[in-house]
Amino acid sequence: MKTPWWFMHKTLMSFILLPVSVVYYLISRVVFNVRKSHQYDSRRTVICVGNILAGGVGKTPIVRQIATFLDAPVVMRGYKKTSATGNIGDEATMLSRSGLIVHTGDRKSNVMLLDKQKSNAPIVMDDGLQNPTVKKDISIIVFDESIGFGNGFLLPAGPLREPKSHAANADAIIIIRSKTPRKNFTVPAGIPVFYAYNETISPYDENVPLVAFAGIGYPKKFFKCLPNVKSARAFPDHYQYTDDDIKKLFDLADKNNAKLVTTEKDWVRLPKDVRGKIKYAELNTKIEDSFWDWLKEKLK
Repeated sequence: MKTPWWFMHKTLMSFILLPVSVVYYLISRVVFNVRKSHQYDSRRTVICVGNILAGGVGKTPIVRQIATFLDAPVVMRGYKKTSATGNIGDEATMLSRSGLIVHTGDRKSNVMLLDKQKSNAPIVMDDGLQNPTVKKDISIIVFDESIGFGNGFLLPAGPLREPKSHAANADAIIIIRSKTPRKNFTVPAGIPVFYAYNETISPYDENVPLVAFAGIGYPKKFFKCLPNVKSARAFPDHYQYTDDDIKKLFDLADKNNAKLVTTEKDWVRLPKDVRGKIKYAELNTKIEDSFWDWLKEKLK
């Protein structure tokens, strides 16, 4: 689905939905505690990289950096599995394309499976902070500086999966820097905070006119990172493109005498016969060096 427009602002709609948020949170805590009673404690170090917002903060590139650094397997749910992504989901496909070993499906079952291997390497869990079935040895929360806590309300009145005070439960916080940081965004004190920097690299020269499209949590972030965008089209997160969608996008590009460009996450969801005709902008993520020093020390 598309990110609701009220997630970033305290509007009448968000206040109307506040009672539903209270019910949502109470039910989620009951479910959390019930599932926690069956928690599995892996013999290997489990590093959970997650967020307390409902997507769109740029967590997967951080997972890719950490798993690559540690040469560790990744465990994730594999959301929106389709034939276009080999039935493992777009984010899992992105990580696999980087040479990482990715296990999708039930996280607990996959961690138990990895425990049977001889390796003692850490296991990186993509998302899962709200899933208590596996004990986490290190929990890292990712934020996007331009989004912060959104409007500060819980789902569905806002983007938060759990109260923002729960960020204090993390072992570390990574904040992805932005040219337009959200005002009044502060994280709990006393927790190590590290910064990451994203660079979006267009596959075309900056003078080439572009038609950009994306089905991600906050597509405007992507559009703003590209030069010479003549037109942009936003789709729901994890959107599965139809033949009609693709035809309309090519028609729009022809109308603007432009090239089509999208994100890697969207590109892997395109039909294989279309991927050769559409390019994606590469996203380079760099986490500051002090984080890696902290992580190595933490793993000792």
